[in-house]
Amino acid sequence: MMEPLHNSGAQDQDVGVYNPGRLLDALAERLGAKNDAALSRALEVAPPVLSKIRHGRLPVGATILLRMHEASGIGIRELRDLMGDRRARMRMSPQEFRPKTGTQGDEQQPAR
Repeated sequence: MMEPLHNSGAQDQDVGVYNPGRLLDALAERLGAKNDAALSRALEVAPPVLSKIRHGRLPVGATILLRMHEASGIGIRELRDLMGDRRARMRMSPQEFRPKTGTQGDEQQPAR
């Protein structure tokens, strides 16, 4: 007999397991939102954004974390803890800060 791919229950409730759905559920409870549509209105984001976050197709970025903080009053560290993000610091990829070179049209022409 095959075991289910996703074991609903204790694993989802483990604090150390990354689960952005747990974050959304805690926010909905704190803000009195009955569903993700109501939560999206409270956070002033489009409903598909929350759906993508809940299903792991969109990361919880700085902008949405700030919206969550401002709407709920929950600190950023606690918001990250709720979803299981245990990194001490959020790190940016070194490639994100490198200037683009060698591509046509990106170079500035001197003013004449």
